[in-house]
Amino acid sequence: MPKLYLLCLYLCVSVFTAKAQKPGNGYPVIINKDTLFKFYTSQGLFTPAERAQIVTKRINDLISRFDFVADSLKLTNDSSLSVITYKSEIVFAVNEQDSKFSELSRKALAENYYSLLKQRLKTATETYNLKELAIQVGEAILVFALLIVLIWLVNRAFKWLGARIVNSWARRVDALAQKGAPANYVNRLLPFINTLLRVIKLAVIILLVYLSLPVLFYIFPWTKPIATQLLGYVIDPLKSIALAFLRYIPNLLTVLVIYIVTRYIVKLIGFIAMEIKNGSFTISNFYPDWAIPTYNIIRVILYAFMFVVIFPYLPGSQTKVFQGVTVFLGVLFSFGSSSAISNMVAGIVLTYMRPFKVGDRVKLGDVTGDVIEKNLLITRVRTIKNEDITIPNSSILSGHAVNYTSSAKTLGLILHSTVTIGYDMPWQTIHQLLTDAALATEGIQADPRPFVLQTELNDFNVGYQINAYTNMPKKMAVIYSELHQNIQDKFNKAGVEIMSPHFTSLRDGNGIQIPDNYKPKDYKSPGFNVNKEG
Repeated sequence: MPKLYLLCLYLCVSVFTAKAQKPGNGYPVIINKDTLFKFYTSQGLFTPAERAQIVTKRINDLISRFDFVADSLKLTNDSSLSVITYKSEIVFAVNEQDSKFSELSRKALAENYYSLLKQRLKTATETYNLKELAIQVGEAILVFALLIVLIWLVNRAFKWLGARIVNSWARRVDALAQKGAPANYVNRLLPFINTLLRVIKLAVIILLVYLSLPVLFYIFPWTKPIATQLLGYVIDPLKSIALAFLRYIPNLLTVLVIYIVTRYIVKLIGFIAMEIKNGSFTISNFYPDWAIPTYNIIRVILYAFMFVVIFPYLPGSQTKVFQGVTVFLGVLFSFGSSSAISNMVAGIVLTYMRPFKVGDRVKLGDVTGDVIEKNLLITRVRTIKNEDITIPNSSILSGHAVNYTSSAKTLGLILHSTVTIGYDMPWQTIHQLLTDAALATEGIQADPRPFVLQTELNDFNVGYQINAYTNMPKKMAVIYSELHQNIQDKFNKAGVEIMSPHFTSLRDGNGIQIPDNYKPKDYKSPGFNVNKEG
């Protein structure tokens, strides 16, 4: 019984195979709409239909080659296959199963296919080359003409854009000139703008030419590899950039989150600093003028910390080149900015020392004037001669600073000047004259009252120092000048000589040393007294 079952199964399979292998069911290989031959069996992993499609495509590719020569086709027979090749490229192969659908052997069938293919390809290439070459040349001429038109349009567009910019610029310059603004510098920018437009125009034309070359090369089959290569020079980098960007998106989201969090923390600290500066609320032992500098320091620290955190997420941060460049820049910055860093540190120290603030009248070293600018690097002072002097903060920190304004409103700034008067004048008179001169000076306060100190007892005179209070330190030079004028007037009216630093002991015969209009009308210079001893 099993043998009978197997016999029936074998007969069914044989009948089905015989029906499937009828010649009329083959798959044709077509050249120029004509069937060259058919495949009835599979080969390897390819079905008969797939074999026919692949071989058709290979033969048509050979026909489209400009340098194709049919005589270069070769037939090679081995023990199981007959292979037809063209310049070491396999066109197709004939196996033993193919010969079963023909009355010929495998080698004879392969020889038949080889002769037929060679003959048909000679005829097809002769017709195809002339016709297709004419079409391809026409297409190339069309592309070239389109390129010329595009270049002409680009030239026209940039010419129109340049004229529009020049006209708009001229109107703007005229408007500025009518308002009295200096417009000469504007005219110097026009050549730069024209050059920039020419560079952009040239770049656009070069791009058009470069993009047209692949189109031209792709028209001719034998230059298609060049077209693919030219497109690859543009497409491959763009593709790499796009893929790198897509792969970087998770890290980019991490960087954005870190940046946004840091940004809003900085904004919060900035808001608190402004409130402290404006006096909305206070912190014990924290001055309002510290608020903004402290905010700037915290902001720098936060952003530096943010950079350290996001550094591993930056593209290329793990490469040796990136790390080497980073180290080089760090070393370069360290060696090249040592003085700047010292000034920055000094600026931070001066901020919290609070020796002066913007607007104060100060004396920094040999420079006296008003502070008009103060930052981390320098302090700028304007003298009474309207000279703006820039002083590095490190110099200020290593020297001494005198602030004339800090106590002027509360305690009062004491202005002082010294005169020397001979021993022949009573000190009470000198004190009164100096006090009266100070009280007569505009800007000197009556309360607290000016006072006099006797600072020196010299060989020929006494040093008297007048001290007077003022709350106007920015008028020091004017107050000093007026004080000296009043001292002269008071002393001259009282007939007191100011013989500074000293006068000679040979006094007889010399007139009093005050202006003539202060001398009495009957005043005469005394004569010399000569005592003759026997």
